[in-house]
Amino acid sequence: MTSGLWELVLKGVWVTVQLLFFSALLATAVSFVVGIARTHRLWIVRFLAGFYTEVFRGTSALVMIFWVFFVLPTAFGWQLVPMWAGTLALGLTYGAYGSEIVRGALTAVDPAQKEGGIALSFTPWQRMRLILLPQAVPEMIPPFSNLLIELLKGTALVSVMGMGDLAFSGNLVRLALQESAEIYTYLLFIYFVIAFLLTRVMRGLEKQLKAGVGKQPEKRVVVPEPVGGGVR
Repeated sequence: MTSGLWELVLKGVWVTVQLLFFSALLATAVSFVVGIARTHRLWIVRFLAGFYTEVFRGTSALVMIFWVFFVLPTAFGWQLVPMWAGTLALGLTYGAYGSEIVRGALTAVDPAQKEGGIALSFTPWQRMRLILLPQAVPEMIPPFSNLLIELLKGTALVSVMGMGDLAFSGNLVRLALQESAEIYTYLLFIYFVIAFLLTRVMRGLEKQLKAGVGKQPEKRVVVPEPVGGGVR
């Protein structure tokens, strides 16, 4: 490829990274707000949070992008630029999946920990901030890492809006060169490199958080076989 075409691809990478960053921030905020709400003591709060989760988990991210980009301007007069339309659609959609991760990690904390906070006369927010979240967050990192990779792959959907992300830029290069195999191989490799880097960062974050609460990564213990090849 010529330098001009490579420049187009690199611009697409930068747009994809920006979209991933902004939508991941929104999805994280939604995950914690809705996930914590699903453990609330009031049934109406749990119901509303569960309703949101089921709606956004049960709809297509692609259709949500279409709805935000095309329906909002005609129905409400809110015209969003493609970057923010994609961020809103992806953040709300993947935030619904993340809320289940948060809810599951919070409910998995030993009930005795919560009872200890009650015995110390902690408020519900103090119990959440000082007891539950510090123990639950490290357990959220592996599933959040998988969800982040899924979000990275989901960013390719914004190309339907004409947004110059990696997938859209790669398609323009393909049309210019009439070389599908080479261009799409490059795209696969670039997505893989980004995903690999994200995975390593999330693993490092998991180790750091677990060390902060006195946990160590699980190690496999290999039990040697008895000498002689059998039990007597």
